[in-house]
Formats: sequence, C-alpha cells, structure tokens
Amino acid sequence: MEIILASLAALLAGFVDSIVGGGGLVQVPALFVLFPHFSVSQVIGTNRFASFLGTSVAGYQYARKVDVPWKVVLLTALGTALMSYLGATVASHLKAEILKPIILVLMAAIAIYTYVNKRLGHEENPPVSLTRLLGYGLLIGMTAGFYNGFVGPGTGSLLVFGFVSIVGYQFLKASAIAKIINVVADVSSLIFFLWKGYVVFEIALPMMACNIVGSFLGSRMAILRGNTFIRAVFLVVVFGLILRFGYDVVKMFSN
Repeated sequence: MEIILASLAALLAGFVDSIVGGGGLVQVPALFVLFPHFSVSQVIGTNRFASFLGTSVAGYQYARKVDVPWKVVLLTALGTALMSYLGATVASHLKAEILKPIILVLMAAIAIYTYVNKRLGHEENPPVSLTRLLGYGLLIGMTAGFYNGFVGPGTGSLLVFGFVSIVGYQFLKASAIAKIINVVADVSSLIFFLWKGYVVFEIALPMMACNIVGSFLGSRMAILRGNTFIRAVFLVVVFGLILRFGYDVVKMFSN
C-alpha cells in the first residue's frame, strides 16, 4: 500500500513539475510520511532517482515543440550549477531560521506580482541584445542555483518566474528552459546519491514509472493549453510554497 501511495504521489508530482516545477512539494513529503524510517539522504536520493527520467521526458517534449534558446539555456545551467554548490556550502554554516522568513516574503511577493499582472507571460518581449539576454540568463541561473543549494523545493518555479518577469519570455518558453536546466541539475546530483547508495530502488523504480507518465501528460497539456494554463498552475505551486515556508516559519518561532 505504501508503494502504491508513493507511486500516485509521483504521478501527481511529475504532472505538476513538468509544467512549472514544484514536484518536490508533493513527492518529498509523501516519502517522509510513508517511509518514516528512511534517512533524509535516502528520501532525497529516492526522490531524485524517481523524478530524473520524468524530468527528461518533459524536457524532450518541450524541446520538440518550443523554440529553445540553447545559448541562454547553457549559460543559465552553468550559473545554476556553480551557485547551487555555493548555496549548499552556505547552508552548512547558517541556520535556516535566517533565510526562511525572507523566502516566505519573496514567495508572497512573486504570487502577488504574478496575480496582479494578468498579461505577464502571455506576450514575449525579450531584450533585443543577445549579450543582455545571456547576462539575464546567467543572473537568473545563479539566483535559482543558490536557492536550490540552500533550500531546494521550488527551484524550477523560481526559474520560470525569472525568465517570465525579467527576460520577458512567455510562460511556455520559460517552462521549457526551466525543465531542461532541471534535467542537468538532477542528473549531476543523482550521481552522488547513487554512489553513496542512498537510492531505495524497490520504492524508486515504481515511482519513476508513474513520474514519467505524469511528466508526459503534464508537458503535453502545457504545450496544448498554453500560457493561461501554465500561469494558473504556477500560482497554485507558489501558493503551495508559501504554505510550506509559512508552516516552517511558524514552527520555528513557536519553539
């Protein structure tokens, strides 16, 4: 029964994550609840193994249907990888209490900004200069990478928001870029978890199959339904992040 429930969570996680990111908000808590005897490393490793192929399927779907700016993707991915390492290093020296309230305010601001600006992400207005475009991509990648290393959940959503609000891409193209970058990040980090033996394969394999199905359905629906649909899912995921960090902040100050 635990494996069935975990696989259903992976199906939903793959669907949501393939559209705007945030699948970890579904899959990671499900693993913690269903398998309380797992260590944190086992949960993260099993989650990463279960989702990396689904992420790849979504990335492939987007790459086939969306005009992906590969130079921007590569530079953004480089910035994400470098700053993710730095974020993890900083996280090992700072207490989460310092940044989580700031992240909560940031997520609330993102939700309000996206909700108020109804046309945000519906029209494409990227900067004319390729140099400026690459610079914005690097800045977004470094910011999202640091966040990924320090906190984790919602990195894909942060990438989507950056490319929509700063660069001026449509939600569909921003989601495509974010998903391809996530493939690189997931595969590189998965090597560590496999090497250390943190992946529980009897749980991860059925979850992977369901995550692939969810990712395929989600990416196909995003491509067919377009920017309005992606914007709605984005707001739902950001609201989920607000609830997550709001709970953490309340729990910190109540102890």
